[in-house]
Amino acid sequence: MPFPIRPRRSGRPRRSHPDPEEVPTSRSTRLRRHLPTVVLVTVVLAVGLLVVFAPPAFAATGSAASLTSVIDNLRNWLVGILAAVATLFLTLGGLRYLTAGGDPGQVEKAKTALKSAAIGYALAALAPLLVSILASLFK
Repeated sequence: MPFPIRPRRSGRPRRSHPDPEEVPTSRSTRLRRHLPTVVLVTVVLAVGLLVVFAPPAFAATGSAASLTSVIDNLRNWLVGILAAVATLFLTLGGLRYLTAGGDPGQVEKAKTALKSAAIGYALAALAPLLVSILASLFK
């Protein structure tokens, strides 16, 4: 008796290739697939919170605002925008790093986004100092 004959298993017939819906996907693949949705929800939530908790804008009373107050307000807006963009880059870089799954190209893109976030935070922190240095030069 050279080879024993095994009985065939009951149930589904064998397939030569796996069904893509039945192949388990890795965590990074699932996260990468949902990344645009996560970013969109984050942005919508941030804008919604900004609208809900924003302080009311009051009209200037009396004379026109001085140049120094306009520059201070512009600096404050610039710091806020830089911090917001840096936070967005930090979030995107972190999500990209988490979903890289060992892909060197994705890891490099994530590191670039994280470096951009660090530069943005540094500029936001140094903006008041730079404005005061420029103001002292032109006095």
